[in-house]
Amino acid sequence: MTELISSLAKIARRYDAVLCDLWGCLHDGKQPFPEAVAALQALRRGGGKVILLTNAPRPRGSVVAQLDRMGVPRDAWDEVVTSGDATQYALFSGTFGTRAFFVGATKDEPFFTDLPADLTPAAITRVEAEAADVMICTGLAHDLTETPADYRLPLMRAKTAGLTMLCANPDIVVDYGAQRLYCAGALAADYEKMGGKTMYFGKPHPPIYDLARRRLGELGGGRNPQILCIGDGIGTDIQGGMAEGLDTLFVTGGISATEFGPDPNAPDKGLLEKWLIARQMSATFSIAKLR
Repeated sequence: MTELISSLAKIARRYDAVLCDLWGCLHDGKQPFPEAVAALQALRRGGGKVILLTNAPRPRGSVVAQLDRMGVPRDAWDEVVTSGDATQYALFSGTFGTRAFFVGATKDEPFFTDLPADLTPAAITRVEAEAADVMICTGLAHDLTETPADYRLPLMRAKTAGLTMLCANPDIVVDYGAQRLYCAGALAADYEKMGGKTMYFGKPHPPIYDLARRRLGELGGGRNPQILCIGDGIGTDIQGGMAEGLDTLFVTGGISATEFGPDPNAPDKGLLEKWLIARQMSATFSIAKLR
């Protein structure tokens, strides 16, 4: 049974840190949610650490710049950890080879150049699928207009070449304002249906949580901090937190808002419980909107 709460402040003192999702929780891709910003600011004033944990395929610096442009104040968070960061450690280790076939957008190009200071990178060369050792997928090149159906040919080329896909964003879809867009996870799902091999580095998979814990330790988060995972993705934020043995706060008014009744600010507890049981999920807490 999930406990439906009215505000993060109700439970904030129980935790040393939160791992908070971005899209659908802190912003909608265009503008921040003022109540969510205020909730995180209050948590930090109370001594808690806030790590923004996102399946964005771009490295930390690009996401921070996006948050700044959007108007998310710096005092709402301590650190940003992205799926792109976790994927970089895998690719630039050289474990998968040094020739990469890239599927993604121009905005994701910093993945290859904006590297963390503690990474000693192997030299990666971008090539076509037929000459590659591995495929890097950050998403659709034109996510405002394209769908996964537009990628059947490049995915087939990669499958024929026997490439493993390193998926830098496990999300299937995301809401950009009022528009729903496809993410790299949708391409990874299609690649698996073709018989291709995929590896994931963002939520709900362990690499991004390992990196988040490392960054929390660098912030002085203590030896065994109590951590709360916040997010609106049941198969990413909540599943990932559960798999890590962490408490979770499910934001019902995000990507699944229509499942819980007509008013996203007042989710129906009965519908929510049935929905979670059907997915074999058990969020520790639920909240309509992060506030």
